Amino acid sequence: MNTIEKFDNNVMHTYGRFNVAFEKGSQRNAVDEDGKQYIDFGSGIGTNSLGFCDEDWVEAVCSQAKAIQHTSNYYYTKVQADFAENLCNATGYSKVFFGNSGAEANECAIKLARKYSFDKYGKGRHNIVTLVNSFHGRTLCTLSATGQDSFHNYFFPFVEGFVNAKANDIEDLKSKLDNVCAVMVEFVQGEGGVIALEKDYVTALAEICAEKDILLIADEVQTGVGRTGKFLASEHFGIKPDITTLAKGIAGGVPMGACLANEKCSEVLSKGTHGSTFGGNPLACAGGNVVVNKVNNKDFLDEVIKKSEYIKEKLSAIDEVCEISGLGLMIGITLKTKNALDVVSKALDEGLMLLTAKEKVRLLPPLNITYDELDKGLEILINILNS
Repeated sequence: MNTIEKFDNNVMHTYGRFNVAFEKGSQRNAVDEDGKQYIDFGSGIGTNSLGFCDEDWVEAVCSQAKAIQHTSNYYYTKVQADFAENLCNATGYSKVFFGNSGAEANECAIKLARKYSFDKYGKGRHNIVTLVNSFHGRTLCTLSATGQDSFHNYFFPFVEGFVNAKANDIEDLKSKLDNVCAVMVEFVQGEGGVIALEKDYVTALAEICAEKDILLIADEVQTGVGRTGKFLASEHFGIKPDITTLAKGIAGGVPMGACLANEKCSEVLSKGTHGSTFGGNPLACAGGNVVVNKVNNKDFLDEVIKKSEYIKEKLSAIDEVCEISGLGLMIGITLKTKNALDVVSKALDEGLMLLTAKEKVRLLPPLNITYDELDKGLEILINILNS
């Protein structure tokens, strides 16, 4: 029995998987069980931020595995302390809570916001505004927060206390601020189609939240840790949210989620109000330290922007490309006639790993991808688009 048969016989069919079984990877290339190589333009949905098996990352994780792999959060570990300090210094936040995923980071942010309001204003001011077309996770609570009707099925009843407002419509937002403790946004709606918010809207939103003591939560699960060419996407908009959540690329491919809080919010979650068995796991923190140390560098981040512009320039010249959206190395491509999933499937056959986001082809290449690797991957994609 081969890998795919064994997988399908034993794993729940909750994903639409492609007919490829990967065995190993190096730099920005993966190799399947038949020895075929693939250039990676998806980075495990924005997770392998330094590509496959970066040497420094491997050394850090393996060394940590040989030292101590887990202790529980009843105890302290130096590697978690180092990573927390590293991350707070890189982002300018006061304190961090560690989980294992973006959904967990967002759950923490939701609980933090509701407790902040409960402690200060009492019961009832618990609603959280999220945006239409948003995506915040697949737990029951974060699905409830997600502003897409297609996700609101099967699992009734959903968690109450979430209100959706139209993105980039400040008047609609203002009309929905009754009993609200927080507004949660993605600066680029990733699963919603790689659509960036307008700067004027974000500025007005931040001002309203500050005026009314409504916490502003930035879901940077996909946009954070250098993906947009800034360490945090909020830097593009010139604001500092009260809470920022991170995951995906933060630890280079091992499970990690983080909820960062400013000084106003950093002491809200007291002993016993939140927790995570695996959160801040030493292996993930070791990998995370390498990622932050490499990504939080102006030259590195400037290169992310340059690579983004390079990709957009190449693709803009293709007749089949209708529109390109996103920020940095978070790119959505709207096509004129071709189906995005068909393009992704054909690209995989030709040795290129791509993603989709709704009707768009989505690119989330590793942040350290080389121009030679970009050229090889773009050649495959452009040939498919021109065919």
